[in-house]
Amino acid sequence: MSYFKYHVFFCVNQREQGRECCQRFGALAMRQYAKKRIKELGLSGKGGVRINTAGCLDRCALGPVLVVYPDAVWYTYIDNEDIDEIIEQHLQHGQVVRRLLLA
Repeated sequence: MSYFKYHVFFCVNQREQGRECCQRFGALAMRQYAKKRIKELGLSGKGGVRINTAGCLDRCALGPVLVVYPDAVWYTYIDNEDIDEIIEQHLQHGQVVRRLLLA
């Protein structure tokens, strides 16, 4: 059995010279927001959710991106409301948020 139920990896890659990257969309701030919400909701720790930082996940053109493991579900997001929806629907209730899925 896994220590965490879910690992959520936020790409926070920063590229130089204006190249597409998740950090251009405020990915680090969104990761910090998600981490804070997971703690506030009591979902962190053993058997819960771990919010992780990732380098480039190689999907920058679709950014910003995050991936939820072990489900291998890839999402994009725009704002805190999208993060809240992923937390509530996927991380709390196990339901994929179809409108935010990456193709």
